[in-house]
Formats: sequence, structure tokens, C-alpha cells
Amino acid sequence: MSELVARTGRHQQRYEGGYRLIAGCIPFKYRNVTENGDDTSEKMVEVLMINSTGGPGLLFPKGGWENDETAEEAAVREAMEEAGVRGDLVHFLGNYSFKSKTLQDEYSPEGLCRAAMYALNVEEELECWPEKSHRQRSWLTIPEAIECCRHAWMREALDQGFSKWYADGMNRTLPRQGSPDSSSDPQ
Repeated sequence: MSELVARTGRHQQRYEGGYRLIAGCIPFKYRNVTENGDDTSEKMVEVLMINSTGGPGLLFPKGGWENDETAEEAAVREAMEEAGVRGDLVHFLGNYSFKSKTLQDEYSPEGLCRAAMYALNVEEELECWPEKSHRQRSWLTIPEAIECCRHAWMREALDQGFSKWYADGMNRTLPRQGSPDSSSDPQ
């Protein structure tokens, strides 16, 4: 088995209108909850967050969307590299703009970023992944995740994007990966 390696550098980074383009996801899974030993069980949704390497708080996997991939491919790649999970993208949550305090460059001197965020139904948790040595995973309920979220724009993606989709029944809105119409890029 080959060793998994994270992409580094920004030579293939996408930019648009002074914004660095980012792709990320809110990984989630269903957990059965039983009350008082009752045989009837209810499904509860938990989301996966990872520790920030730049300070306190938790965040969702995200990173630069590169020229040789779609936003969907970048979101799936970031989930594997940063959180060690694989799964199925099932819903586009929206685009979220923010200002990076640390990642300014000649193409985005103001540090402006726009993140395409997705819901990722987790199908596999890897034992080893590229950033395992400095990332820890935490499965949280949606209210817990909102409380722990480091960035306001991620909290907005969770509270308004993911929670609204959850309340609306969590219907699949994206084609299954590998299907003929799965190559669209949200702009």
C-alpha cells in the first residue's frame, strides 16, 4: 500500500476576482441513539471537526482548490488529507467568503477567500492519513460543533447551510461520484 501524502504549495491554486478559491466539507455520519434501553432507536447526525494547527478551536476540512481538480474533488481530497475520512459528497452548502489573516499573496493581496462547502457523508475513517501527526478528529452534535467552531464563516456554513439542509430532510442534491453529470463546478 502506498503512503498517502498531502499536497503542498500554491503553484496550482485557483483565484478569481482577487479571491483565493477554497473547497471544503462538513463531514457527517448517522449514529443510532437508544433511550432508556428501549428497542426503538432514533438516528442522530454528528459532524466531524478537526483541531486547528493555528490556535484554539475546531474547524472543518478545507483547503486550496487547484487548477487540475473540480471543487468537489478538492473537498474530498481535503477531507482525506486533513481529517482522514472518505465518503460521498451529497449536497452543496454554498459559497462562503472570508478574509484570511495569514494567507495573503500577489493574487489576493487582501487575503480574500471564497470557500465552496459541501456535506460529505462519511463512509470510511482511515487509521493513517497525511496530517494525522498534527490533527485530531472530534465527532460532535450540531449544537456542540457550532459552539466549538473557530471561524465565523464555518459556523455560518454549519448553522445556515448544513442545518437548513438537515431540517429539509437531508436529500441528495449532487450526483453520485463517477456518474456522467458529476463534473460541474459551483462558482
